[in-house]
Amino acid sequence: MSEAKSITMTVDGRTVVTETGKTILDASLDAGVYIPHLCSHPMLTPQGGCKLCSVEIDGIGACVSACATPAEQGLVVRTTGERADRLRRAALELILACHPADCTSCTAYLNCELQALLQYTGVVHARLRRIEKRNTRLASGPPNPLIKREAERCIQCGRCVRACKELRGVGALEYRKRGGESYVGVKDDVSLAESDCRFCGACVELCPTGAIQDMPGIFPSDVPRVRALTPCKNACPAHTDVCTYVRLAEQGRYADAVSVIREKLTFPHVLGHVCTHKCEYDCKRAHLDAALSIREIKRFAVENDADRAWMRKVGKCAATGKRVAVIGAGPAGLTAAWHLARKGHTVIVLERESLPGGLMRYGIPLYRLPRADLDAEIAIIEDIGVKIHTDTEVISAPAVKENFDAVVVAVGAHKGNITDAEAAACENVWSALDFCRLSNMGKIPNIGDALTVVGGGNVAFDCARIAAKAGVKTVRVLCLEKRDRMLADEEEVEAALAEGVDVINSAAVVGLRTENGRVVGLEYMHVLRFGFEPEGLVMEKEENSETLVATDSLIYAVGQRIDLTHTFGLALGRANSVVIDAQYATDVEGIFAAGDVTTGTKAIVDAIASAKAAASAVDRYLGGDGATDAVYFEREETVDAIGVVGGFSKIARIAHICDENAEKTEAGRCLQCDLRLKIPKVKYWGDKHFRGV
Repeated sequence: MSEAKSITMTVDGRTVVTETGKTILDASLDAGVYIPHLCSHPMLTPQGGCKLCSVEIDGIGACVSACATPAEQGLVVRTTGERADRLRRAALELILACHPADCTSCTAYLNCELQALLQYTGVVHARLRRIEKRNTRLASGPPNPLIKREAERCIQCGRCVRACKELRGVGALEYRKRGGESYVGVKDDVSLAESDCRFCGACVELCPTGAIQDMPGIFPSDVPRVRALTPCKNACPAHTDVCTYVRLAEQGRYADAVSVIREKLTFPHVLGHVCTHKCEYDCKRAHLDAALSIREIKRFAVENDADRAWMRKVGKCAATGKRVAVIGAGPAGLTAAWHLARKGHTVIVLERESLPGGLMRYGIPLYRLPRADLDAEIAIIEDIGVKIHTDTEVISAPAVKENFDAVVVAVGAHKGNITDAEAAACENVWSALDFCRLSNMGKIPNIGDALTVVGGGNVAFDCARIAAKAGVKTVRVLCLEKRDRMLADEEEVEAALAEGVDVINSAAVVGLRTENGRVVGLEYMHVLRFGFEPEGLVMEKEENSETLVATDSLIYAVGQRIDLTHTFGLALGRANSVVIDAQYATDVEGIFAAGDVTTGTKAIVDAIASAKAAASAVDRYLGGDGATDAVYFEREETVDAIGVVGGFSKIARIAHICDENAEKTEAGRCLQCDLRLKIPKVKYWGDKHFRGV
């Protein structure tokens, strides 16, 4: 291939240096000379249809389209002039003749290329007779769950058609004709869901008006655009690069996928089993049919990463001579320890239990999280040099600080709640955390033939399913929420029901029956509605709905709290949480805190994200640069042409991935939202690039 030659031309009296192969439009825009344009885009083949980029060239009698005319040595170009201005205004007025005059009713208002061009040229909606298109309804097509089409705003620039065909290799959109009138529509005028559409959003990104828009509510509106367009990554507290690792997993490149995951997560295998998968709740595909099974894809990738290439890229800084104590060996503590050890500090973890892992080990049932997988991930943290001292109770954080340069408090929220004082005094009543801890230690208590669990979250169903699996005949869950408003994951509820657990919704305990220090029954009522007011929980109960049930034991799964008092030596806030500032520092110099101990109960991935940020702050405190980000996989240029996948919108979600074929099928359901970020936004005439700033 021959190298491009440098050429020089003059545009509006300015010398523009470019290279062969560039068009006049591209060369001018690169040089900061604005030429109006609408149908053109740097990623698309020029078609020169809108005529708005018409320019005059010395020695040529007619105007030419700058987007379709190659730059040549010595050209003298004028972007304005009598002929060019007249042609441009006429073209724009023809476009406006069938375009709605009310811009303020359009969601693209103030972010519309056509509107910007009207301001630039001074053209208004008043020159020509109004033209009504007959095929507007057909062009808009049937309703779609992800993309809103308003064909009356379409100017037939063809950018969406070319994007669908040229960029994505799909071709779901095309120019169509009916009754002698052309319009841009979907093949066969079906809905996008019935077409070959991949819902990648390229057409939305490239539409210069409001003719093709994202359906409201698809993307978050309270974050920057670069984050909003990848909602899965934005929703993940650790901001894991979900799109990239899912794409790699679809290709069977599990080592590379895990390398991407490991850049943000210290316990990917654990999370592959038990993550609350916030990424899935915000997955764009959920608005089409069902969210991608991101957690399952993560787990499968980790379990099939035989190479572990990421481990060879883990860097460790030179020893700093600084010593850091981490109090608590749960997900937050071990994550902080990992990052601080990577920064060259000596890290000692102090854990009161006999084994590390925190609530990952003592709070999550064995059937949900194999302990071998947890142990393997803890071993990786120890292998980098972290020392874990178990059976070590810390009474005072400042006392620990006396022997270390810095301390990170990450003790979590390990104390369960029992909201009824009478129940708390009974020997057959447990908090959910205590019950799970005993079970995980192989000391499941004798709960008799009937168990009642009060609560509706995942932990409540953990307790219920532990009991059901242990052979308890009657297991019931009493939950305040209605069935469709329960806090537990749907899959947990469905699994419990399949195991014989009885779920009673909209129910509140209103009385206990006790004998000899034991609960033998309870009374509940049907709840019509409830809410949390300043004075606490307020309920409206259905009159005469009292129901009495016998029970041999009772578990309260109504939250957990932080087991600290002021004797720990740190300022405590609401619910005994450790008070920290924006840099995760406590009120005691050199002592920091992260995870549930600062926020109350959250998910494992939240603890990991919090601890990573806290480790960065500690490193800066110790004189480091605070850089805890890692790159274990060098990003590759993604392929824009995702191509046609038959029946793409009808591919059913695979909730549980058992083999490679299922994994690739499920990963293939991804809409690849991140590809949209590669499409550059068109610069408007008022951009500083065109003002010589």
